[in-house]
Amino acid sequence: MSKIKTETMKNNLLIVCFASLSLVACAQKNTKKSSTPEAVKQAFATAHPDVKNARWEKEDANYEVGFTVDKKEQSILYNAEGTVLETEVEISMTELPIVIQELIVKDYPKGRIKETAKITDAKGNVSYEVEMNGTDLLFDNAGNKIH
Repeated sequence: MSKIKTETMKNNLLIVCFASLSLVACAQKNTKKSSTPEAVKQAFATAHPDVKNARWEKEDANYEVGFTVDKKEQSILYNAEGTVLETEVEISMTELPIVIQELIVKDYPKGRIKETAKITDAKGNVSYEVEMNGTDLLFDNAGNKIH
C-alpha cells in the first residue's frame, strides 16, 4: 500500500473515532448545575450545605443529584419545582432486611452483587435496590419483588 493511502486511512480512522466519541459525549444525560432550575439547586443547597462535589443529571422531567456523605454514595431526585421525589442511599448487603438477604442467597446463588441501596419516596415508602449481574432488582420491605 502506498504511503499516501496509509496516511489517508489513518486520518479517516481518526476522524471516525473523534466523531464517535463526540456523539457519545453528546448522548450523556449529565447536566450542568447551571441548567438545573434554581428551585432545585436551592432545595439541595439548603438540605446539604456542606456538599461540594454534587453531580447533576436530568432524568426525564426531573433532576437527580449524586453526592457522597460519610463515604456513602447518595442521590436525591427532585422535580423541577425543587420537591424531593425520592432519596437513595448506598447500604451494605448486611443492611438489607433479612428476608431480602435470604431471598437473594436462595434465588440468585451465583449472583454477583455490585451495589445495594435503600430508596425512600416522597411519602416515606421504603424499597431496596440490589444491582446484580447488570440488572437492578427492586424489593419492598417484605422482600417482594417490585416490577
